[in-house]
Amino acid sequence: MITITFITNDGKQATAPDNSNLLRVSLREKGGIPFKCGGGLCGTCRCKIETGIENTDAVKPKERNHLTAEDLAAGFRMACQTFVLGDISVSWVPKAR
Repeated sequence: MITITFITNDGKQATAPDNSNLLRVSLREKGGIPFKCGGGLCGTCRCKIETGIENTDAVKPKERNHLTAEDLAAGFRMACQTFVLGDISVSWVPKAR
């Protein structure tokens, strides 16, 4: 099992099987990553892998539609397209209320 720390959600932690989709874990465990489409079209689930970027899978073409090379180098990913292979910590810009 892997551990995902949702930094922006008061450091909430969740465990999940290896190779789990980040957005699905967030939804199931109430991690709080914002989303709309869940399919890589809207870019709403943009998040930053603060620690453990090496524990994520390869960047998908849909992510390149929303994230620049600089974003990717800084650790940004789209939660709906990212599969987690080991422990990570993730943050995001909270939705305005």
